[in-house]
Amino acid sequence: MCPEAYEWRRRSAVLAGFSGDTGAARAAFADDDPRVRSVALAALVRLGAATPDDIGAGLADPDPSVRRRALTLVAAAPVGRVAPDLLPLLPDPDDRVTEVAAFAAGELAPPAPAIVAALAAIATDHPDALCRESAVAALGSLGEPAGLSAVLVACTDIAAVRRRAVLALAAFDGEDVEAAIVGLTSDRDLQVRQAAEDLLAISRGQEL
Repeated sequence: MCPEAYEWRRRSAVLAGFSGDTGAARAAFADDDPRVRSVALAALVRLGAATPDDIGAGLADPDPSVRRRALTLVAAAPVGRVAPDLLPLLPDPDDRVTEVAAFAAGELAPPAPAIVAALAAIATDHPDALCRESAVAALGSLGEPAGLSAVLVACTDIAAVRRRAVLALAAFDGEDVEAAIVGLTSDRDLQVRQAAEDLLAISRGQEL
């Protein structure tokens, strides 16, 4: 397939989303090239023509780039829209899909208990640090008590994850949370220390 043909189809799909051509966008969503399918799905969403089946097809697409685009669209969906099941995407074979799936899960509340458990597992056990970061941030965004233990574990991870974890602690309360924040005020990473000191000051100010 020559590059010119691909670029023409991709541009056509993009333009369909701005010109109101739902038929062209839907036709492009069946394209053989995942790059075209990705922009076509975005075009359908822009037009308000994406059905739950379209989103489901994007999330189940064999190409990870399409799955990632579908997840970003899910995360940006209007509040109150029925959310698709993201659980199968959290243990995705592609780490970047898992990362975006965790982010999307953090944007959709209230979460199913299985989602919180899956995020907690990623936050503590996933080999990819970016996935752990994303999962910790999602647990903080959701603020579900069941996710607290994973956030506390993340407070001992590498610096980038600890930075996410200390911010996530703001969504929780309790003696164990305050103890973790106090401990992080002496963290070897400057950003972690500063965030922990800010949280501690806010917490103690609220108690006065």
